[in-house]
Amino acid sequence: MPIEKIEYRDLLNELISLIENAKQQVISQANSALTVLFWSVGKRILNHNLQNKRGEYGKQIVVTLSRELVEKFGNNYEEKNLRRMIQFADKYSDFENVVTLSRHLSWSHFLALIPLKDQNTRDFYGNLAYNNLFGVRDLREKIKQKVFERTENANLQLLESKNIEKGIFKDPYFLDFLGLKDGYLENDLESAILKELELFILELGNGFTFVERQKRMIIDGDDYNLDLLFYHRKLKRLVAIELKIDKFKAKYKGQMELYLKWLDKYEKQDGEQPPIGLILCAVASKEQIELLEMHKDGIIVAEYWTELPAKEILEAKLHETLIEARERIARKQLRE
Repeated sequence: MPIEKIEYRDLLNELISLIENAKQQVISQANSALTVLFWSVGKRILNHNLQNKRGEYGKQIVVTLSRELVEKFGNNYEEKNLRRMIQFADKYSDFENVVTLSRHLSWSHFLALIPLKDQNTRDFYGNLAYNNLFGVRDLREKIKQKVFERTENANLQLLESKNIEKGIFKDPYFLDFLGLKDGYLENDLESAILKELELFILELGNGFTFVERQKRMIIDGDDYNLDLLFYHRKLKRLVAIELKIDKFKAKYKGQMELYLKWLDKYEKQDGEQPPIGLILCAVASKEQIELLEMHKDGIIVAEYWTELPAKEILEAKLHETLIEARERIARKQLRE
Protein backbone atom coordinates (compact mmCIF):
# COMPACT_ATOMS: atom_id res chain seq x y z
CA MET A 1 0.00 0.00 0.00
CA PRO A 2 1.41 3.47 -0.92
CA ILE A 3 2.70 5.63 1.93
CA GLU A 4 0.07 8.32 1.14
CA LYS A 5 -2.77 5.84 1.66
CA ILE A 6 -1.24 4.57 4.93
CA GLU A 7 -0.88 8.13 6.20
CA TYR A 8 -4.45 8.91 5.13
CA ARG A 9 -5.78 5.79 6.91
CA ASP A 10 -3.87 6.71 10.09
CA LEU A 11 -5.25 10.25 9.93
CA LEU A 12 -8.81 8.98 9.41
CA ASN A 13 -8.56 6.52 12.32
CA GLU A 14 -7.23 9.25 14.60
CA LEU A 15 -10.08 11.59 13.66
CA ILE A 16 -12.67 8.83 14.20
CA SER A 17 -11.19 8.16 17.64
CA LEU A 18 -11.31 11.88 18.54
CA ILE A 19 -14.93 12.20 17.44
CA GLU A 20 -16.06 9.02 19.21
CA ASN A 21 -14.32 10.05 22.45
CA ALA A 22 -15.90 13.50 22.27
CA LYS A 23 -19.35 11.98 21.65
CA GLN A 24 -18.89 9.72 24.67
CA GLN A 25 -17.92 12.71 26.81
CA VAL A 26 -21.00 14.61 25.63
CA ILE A 27 -23.23 11.64 26.52
CA SER A 28 -21.56 11.30 29.93
CA GLN A 29 -21.92 15.02 30.65
CA ALA A 30 -25.55 14.95 29.53
CA ASN A 31 -26.30 11.97 31.81
CA SER A 32 -24.58 13.74 34.71
CA ALA A 33 -26.52 16.97 34.11
CA LEU A 34 -29.81 15.05 33.90
CA THR A 35 -29.12 13.23 37.18
CA VAL A 36 -28.29 16.50 38.96
CA LEU A 37 -31.44 18.06 37.49
CA PHE A 38 -33.62 15.22 38.78
CA TRP A 39 -32.06 15.63 42.25
CA SER A 40 -32.72 19.39 42.17
CA VAL A 41 -36.36 18.87 41.13
CA GLY A 42 -36.87 16.33 43.91
CA LYS A 43 -35.15 18.56 46.47
CA ARG A 44 -37.29 21.58 45.58
CA ILE A 45 -40.55 19.62 45.91
CA LEU A 46 -39.34 17.97 49.11
CA ASN A 47 -38.49 21.32 50.70
CA HIS A 48 -41.81 22.78 49.61
CA ASN A 49 -43.77 19.92 51.17
CA LEU A 50 -41.75 20.05 54.39
CA GLN A 51 -42.37 23.78 54.73
CA ASN A 52 -46.11 23.29 54.33
CA LYS A 53 -46.23 20.21 56.59
CA ARG A 54 -49.45 18.94 55.05
CA GLY A 55 -49.48 15.28 54.02
CA GLU A 56 -52.50 15.34 51.70
CA TYR A 57 -51.37 18.62 50.18
CA GLY A 58 -47.97 17.07 49.43
CA LYS A 59 -49.53 14.08 47.68
CA GLN A 60 -51.85 16.24 45.61
CA ILE A 61 -49.22 18.74 44.56
CA VAL A 62 -47.06 15.97 43.06
CA VAL A 63 -49.99 14.88 40.89
CA THR A 64 -50.69 18.47 39.80
CA LEU A 65 -47.03 19.29 39.12
CA SER A 66 -46.60 16.08 37.14
CA ARG A 67 -49.55 16.90 34.89
CA GLU A 68 -48.12 20.34 34.09
CA LEU A 69 -44.51 19.18 33.64
CA VAL A 70 -45.40 16.22 31.40
CA GLU A 71 -47.36 18.53 29.11
CA LYS A 72 -44.38 20.88 28.85
CA PHE A 73 -41.35 18.52 29.05
CA GLY A 74 -42.49 14.96 28.40
CA ASN A 75 -42.84 11.64 30.25
CA ASN A 76 -39.69 11.99 32.35
CA TYR A 77 -41.86 13.94 34.78
CA GLU A 78 -44.70 11.48 35.20
CA GLU A 79 -45.99 11.16 38.75
CA LYS A 80 -44.04 7.98 39.58
CA ASN A 81 -40.82 9.57 38.30
CA LEU A 82 -41.39 12.75 40.33
CA ARG A 83 -41.82 10.60 43.44
CA ARG A 84 -38.54 8.85 42.64
CA MET A 85 -36.84 12.25 42.35
CA ILE A 86 -38.21 13.20 45.77
CA GLN A 87 -36.93 9.91 47.20
CA PHE A 88 -33.58 10.57 45.51
CA ALA A 89 -33.21 13.97 47.18
CA ASP A 90 -34.37 12.51 50.50
CA LYS A 91 -31.95 9.55 50.45
CA TYR A 92 -29.02 11.58 49.05
CA SER A 93 -29.09 14.84 50.99
CA ASP A 94 -25.47 15.85 50.16
CA PHE A 95 -25.53 17.69 46.84
CA GLU A 96 -21.74 17.54 46.35
CA ASN A 97 -21.81 13.77 46.76
CA VAL A 98 -24.52 13.53 44.09
CA VAL A 99 -22.46 15.68 41.71
CA THR A 100 -19.39 13.48 42.27
CA LEU A 101 -21.22 10.17 41.83
CA SER A 102 -23.12 11.43 38.76
CA ARG A 103 -19.84 11.66 36.84
CA HIS A 104 -19.93 7.88 36.50
CA LEU A 105 -23.38 6.85 37.71
CA SER A 106 -26.48 7.43 35.61
CA TRP A 107 -30.05 8.02 36.77
CA SER A 108 -30.65 4.28 36.22
CA HIS A 109 -27.83 3.50 38.69
CA PHE A 110 -29.51 5.66 41.31
CA LEU A 111 -32.86 3.97 40.68
CA ALA A 112 -31.15 0.71 41.72
CA LEU A 113 -29.65 2.37 44.84
CA ILE A 114 -32.62 4.37 46.14
CA PRO A 115 -34.67 1.34 47.41
CA LEU A 116 -31.79 0.08 49.60
CA LYS A 117 -32.68 0.31 53.28
CA ASP A 118 -29.87 2.31 54.88
CA GLN A 119 -27.26 4.89 53.97
CA ASN A 120 -24.25 2.64 54.62
CA THR A 121 -25.57 0.10 52.12
CA ARG A 122 -26.30 2.77 49.51
CA ASP A 123 -22.86 4.34 49.99
CA PHE A 124 -21.13 0.97 49.67
CA TYR A 125 -22.80 0.01 46.39
CA GLY A 126 -22.61 3.55 45.02
CA ASN A 127 -18.85 3.72 45.64
CA LEU A 128 -18.41 0.16 44.33
CA ALA A 129 -20.09 1.08 41.05
CA TYR A 130 -18.26 4.42 40.85
CA ASN A 131 -14.78 3.01 41.51
CA ASN A 132 -15.20 0.01 39.20
CA LEU A 133 -17.18 1.78 36.46
CA PHE A 134 -19.98 -0.77 36.79
CA GLY A 135 -22.91 -0.66 34.42
CA VAL A 136 -26.45 -0.82 35.80
CA ARG A 137 -26.69 -4.57 35.21
CA ASP A 138 -23.41 -5.19 37.08
CA LEU A 139 -24.58 -3.02 39.98
CA ARG A 140 -27.91 -4.84 40.26
CA GLU A 141 -26.05 -8.17 40.24
CA LYS A 142 -23.77 -7.07 43.10
CA ILE A 143 -26.81 -5.98 45.11
CA LYS A 144 -28.52 -9.30 44.38
CA GLN A 145 -25.39 -11.18 45.50
CA LYS A 146 -25.41 -9.34 48.86
CA VAL A 147 -21.80 -8.17 48.45
CA PHE A 148 -22.22 -5.47 51.14
CA GLU A 149 -23.52 -7.84 53.79
CA ARG A 150 -20.82 -10.42 53.06
CA THR A 151 -18.05 -7.81 53.06
CA GLU A 152 -19.32 -6.35 56.33
CA ASN A 153 -19.35 -9.83 57.87
CA ALA A 154 -15.70 -10.36 56.90
CA ASN A 155 -14.80 -6.88 58.16
CA LEU A 156 -16.15 -7.74 61.61
CA GLN A 157 -13.46 -10.43 61.84
CA LEU A 158 -10.86 -7.73 61.14
CA LEU A 159 -11.94 -4.97 63.55
CA GLU A 160 -8.63 -5.06 65.43
CA SER A 161 -6.48 -6.13 62.52
CA LYS A 162 -3.48 -4.05 61.49
CA ASN A 163 -2.33 -6.63 58.93
CA ILE A 164 -5.36 -7.00 56.66
CA GLU A 165 -7.18 -4.10 55.03
CA LYS A 166 -10.95 -4.04 55.43
CA GLY A 167 -13.25 -4.21 52.42
CA ILE A 168 -11.16 -6.78 50.51
CA PHE A 169 -12.64 -10.09 51.64
CA LYS A 170 -16.15 -11.52 51.96
CA ASP A 171 -17.78 -14.12 54.18
CA PRO A 172 -19.27 -16.29 52.86
CA TYR A 173 -18.09 -16.72 49.27
CA PHE A 174 -20.68 -17.91 46.76
CA LEU A 175 -19.26 -20.76 44.67
CA ASP A 176 -22.55 -22.05 43.29
CA PHE A 177 -21.22 -21.57 39.74
CA LEU A 178 -18.84 -24.53 40.25
CA GLY A 179 -21.67 -27.04 39.93
CA LEU A 180 -20.29 -29.33 42.67
CA LYS A 181 -22.38 -32.26 43.89
CA ASP A 182 -22.48 -33.90 47.32
CA GLY A 183 -19.43 -35.97 48.21
CA TYR A 184 -16.84 -33.84 46.41
CA LEU A 185 -13.20 -33.88 47.59
CA GLU A 186 -10.71 -31.03 48.02
CA ASN A 187 -9.13 -31.91 44.67
CA ASP A 188 -12.58 -31.66 43.05
CA LEU A 189 -13.09 -28.23 44.60
CA GLU A 190 -9.70 -26.99 43.41
CA SER A 191 -10.16 -28.40 39.91
CA ALA A 192 -13.61 -26.81 39.63
CA ILE A 193 -12.21 -23.43 40.70
CA LEU A 194 -9.43 -23.62 38.13
CA LYS A 195 -11.94 -24.60 35.45
CA GLU A 196 -14.04 -21.55 36.33
CA LEU A 197 -11.10 -19.34 37.31
CA GLU A 198 -12.50 -16.18 35.75
CA LEU A 199 -15.76 -16.52 37.70
CA PHE A 200 -13.82 -17.33 40.88
CA ILE A 201 -11.72 -14.18 40.51
CA LEU A 202 -14.90 -12.14 39.96
CA GLU A 203 -16.28 -13.57 43.21
CA LEU A 204 -13.01 -12.81 45.04
CA GLY A 205 -13.32 -9.20 43.94
CA ASN A 206 -11.45 -6.51 42.08
CA GLY A 207 -7.64 -6.57 42.21
CA PHE A 208 -6.93 -10.30 42.46
CA THR A 209 -4.57 -11.92 39.93
CA PHE A 210 -3.97 -15.67 39.75
CA VAL A 211 -0.33 -16.72 40.27
CA GLU A 212 -0.08 -20.48 40.80
CA ARG A 213 -1.86 -23.66 41.91
CA GLN A 214 -0.31 -26.21 44.27
CA LYS A 215 2.58 -23.89 45.08
CA ARG A 216 5.42 -26.19 46.13
CA MET A 217 7.44 -25.39 49.24
CA ILE A 218 10.33 -27.50 50.52
CA ILE A 219 10.83 -27.09 54.28
CA ASP A 220 13.33 -29.29 56.15
CA GLY A 221 13.35 -31.63 53.19
CA ASP A 222 9.57 -32.12 53.26
CA ASP A 223 7.22 -31.07 50.46
CA TYR A 224 4.28 -28.78 51.19
CA ASN A 225 1.73 -27.56 48.67
CA LEU A 226 -0.38 -24.43 48.95
CA ASP A 227 -3.70 -24.84 47.13
CA LEU A 228 -3.92 -21.46 45.37
CA LEU A 229 -1.68 -18.40 45.25
CA PHE A 230 -2.95 -14.99 44.15
CA TYR A 231 -1.55 -11.47 44.06
CA HIS A 232 -3.58 -8.39 44.96
CA ARG A 233 -2.56 -5.32 43.00
CA LYS A 234 -4.01 -2.72 45.36
CA LEU A 235 -2.63 -4.35 48.50
CA LYS A 236 0.69 -5.14 46.77
CA ARG A 237 0.93 -8.50 48.48
CA LEU A 238 0.56 -12.21 47.83
CA VAL A 239 -2.66 -13.86 49.00
CA ALA A 240 -2.43 -17.55 49.91
CA ILE A 241 -5.70 -19.52 49.72
CA GLU A 242 -6.28 -22.89 51.35
CA LEU A 243 -9.41 -24.92 50.55
CA LYS A 244 -11.02 -27.10 53.21
CA ILE A 245 -14.13 -29.17 52.56
CA ASP A 246 -14.87 -29.64 56.26
CA LYS A 247 -15.36 -27.48 59.33
CA PHE A 248 -12.52 -25.14 60.36
CA LYS A 249 -9.97 -26.72 62.72
CA ALA A 250 -7.40 -24.91 64.86
CA LYS A 251 -4.55 -26.80 63.17
CA TYR A 252 -5.34 -25.01 59.90
CA LYS A 253 -3.99 -21.81 61.44
CA GLY A 254 -0.53 -23.30 62.02
CA GLN A 255 -0.43 -24.66 58.47
CA MET A 256 -1.29 -21.25 56.98
CA GLU A 257 1.21 -19.46 59.25
CA LEU A 258 3.95 -21.74 57.95
CA TYR A 259 3.00 -21.02 54.33
CA LEU A 260 2.91 -17.27 54.91
CA LYS A 261 6.33 -17.20 56.57
CA TRP A 262 7.81 -19.22 53.69
CA LEU A 263 6.24 -16.92 51.11
CA ASP A 264 7.47 -13.88 53.01
CA LYS A 265 11.02 -15.25 53.02
CA TYR A 266 11.30 -16.69 49.53
CA GLU A 267 8.60 -15.14 47.28
CA LYS A 268 7.95 -11.58 48.46
CA GLN A 269 9.44 -8.99 46.11
CA ASP A 270 10.93 -5.61 46.99
CA GLY A 271 8.19 -3.06 47.62
CA GLU A 272 5.56 -5.67 48.48
CA GLN A 273 3.72 -6.04 51.77
CA PRO A 274 3.88 -9.32 53.74
CA PRO A 275 1.65 -12.11 52.37
CA ILE A 276 -1.77 -12.74 53.89
CA GLY A 277 -3.89 -15.89 54.00
CA LEU A 278 -7.50 -16.82 53.30
CA ILE A 279 -8.78 -20.19 54.55
CA LEU A 280 -11.98 -21.21 52.78
CA CYS A 281 -13.98 -23.78 54.78
CA ALA A 282 -17.32 -25.46 54.31
CA VAL A 283 -18.17 -24.35 57.86
CA ALA A 284 -16.39 -21.68 59.90
CA SER A 285 -15.90 -22.36 63.62
CA LYS A 286 -16.61 -18.84 64.83
CA GLU A 287 -15.57 -19.27 68.47
CA GLN A 288 -12.27 -20.98 67.57
CA ILE A 289 -11.50 -18.23 65.06
CA GLU A 290 -12.21 -15.57 67.69
CA LEU A 291 -10.07 -17.28 70.33
CA LEU A 292 -7.16 -17.82 67.95
CA GLU A 293 -7.20 -14.11 66.95
CA MET A 294 -6.06 -15.10 63.49
CA HIS A 295 -6.32 -11.57 62.11
CA LYS A 296 -3.19 -10.70 64.11
CA ASP A 297 -1.25 -13.17 61.96
CA GLY A 298 -2.65 -11.91 58.68
CA ILE A 299 -5.17 -14.75 58.27
CA ILE A 300 -8.90 -14.58 57.62
CA VAL A 301 -11.32 -17.51 57.59
CA ALA A 302 -14.46 -17.54 55.46
CA GLU A 303 -17.11 -20.04 54.53
CA TYR A 304 -17.92 -20.95 50.95
CA TRP A 305 -21.36 -22.00 49.76
CA THR A 306 -21.66 -24.28 46.74
CA GLU A 307 -25.46 -24.00 46.74
CA LEU A 308 -27.50 -20.88 47.42
CA PRO A 309 -30.85 -20.92 49.23
CA ALA A 310 -33.90 -18.98 48.06
CA LYS A 311 -33.62 -15.18 48.27
CA GLU A 312 -35.66 -14.82 51.48
CA ILE A 313 -33.71 -17.59 53.25
CA LEU A 314 -30.39 -16.15 52.02
CA GLU A 315 -31.24 -12.70 53.36
CA ALA A 316 -32.34 -14.13 56.72
CA LYS A 317 -29.23 -16.28 57.00
CA LEU A 318 -26.84 -13.42 56.25
CA HIS A 319 -28.73 -11.14 58.64
CA GLU A 320 -28.49 -13.77 61.39
CA THR A 321 -24.76 -14.21 60.72
CA LEU A 322 -24.14 -10.46 61.06
CA ILE A 323 -26.11 -10.26 64.31
CA GLU A 324 -24.18 -13.21 65.79
CA ALA A 325 -20.84 -11.63 64.77
CA ARG A 326 -21.76 -8.30 66.36
CA GLU A 327 -22.88 -10.06 69.55
CA ARG A 328 -19.57 -11.92 69.79
CA ILE A 329 -17.67 -8.65 69.43
CA ALA A 330 -19.85 -6.98 72.08
CA ARG A 331 -19.24 -9.85 74.53
CA LYS A 332 -15.51 -9.67 73.90
CA GLN A 333 -15.46 -5.92 74.52
CA LEU A 334 -17.31 -6.43 77.84
CA ARG A 335 -14.68 -8.92 78.95
CA GLU A 336 -11.79 -6.55 78.19
